[in-house]
Amino acid sequence: MTPDQLKALVRTIPDFPKPGILFRDITTLIGDGPGFAASVAMLADQAAAAGAQAIAGMEARGFIFGAAVAARLNLPFVPVRKPGKLPVPVLAIDYALEYGTDTLEVDPGAIAVGQRVVIIDDLIATGGTALAAAQLLNRAGGVAQHALFVIDLPDLGGADRLRAAGLTVEALMDFPGH
Repeated sequence: MTPDQLKALVRTIPDFPKPGILFRDITTLIGDGPGFAASVAMLADQAAAAGAQAIAGMEARGFIFGAAVAARLNLPFVPVRKPGKLPVPVLAIDYALEYGTDTLEVDPGAIAVGQRVVIIDDLIATGGTALAAAQLLNRAGGVAQHALFVIDLPDLGGADRLRAAGLTVEALMDFPGH
């Protein structure tokens, strides 16, 4: 499948979660077997080209694509979790949201010092979560310099924000607006 064919599988929900927002719903993409397989294959090719030694994905939708890519490449998967989900001592990072803050956690034992970790998520909007994940993975000893996304919303500036922080960013498709 081509990126345009994959893009056609993404459902747009107007006025969700609030009026004026066009929500890009990947449920229809992952619900299409050939489309999901093709998106995982494309992400895996990009991760391999980036020299990935591990794949990290942010809870929750990043787990869907990240774990599938890691399995396809026979690489370890590093879950970047919401607070309180890991049963071991963790490294944590707080980061700013539009209205408040949030926290991400990772098991530091899941990452080898110097290991090249490619971050994968379903969508990049403002980039705050992905940037925090990269900082956290680097603090854990990894080298997170590459982030892959299924969807980019370029009007929200997240990919540019990551690039300004030194990360290479790629997405399978983009949608205008927010």
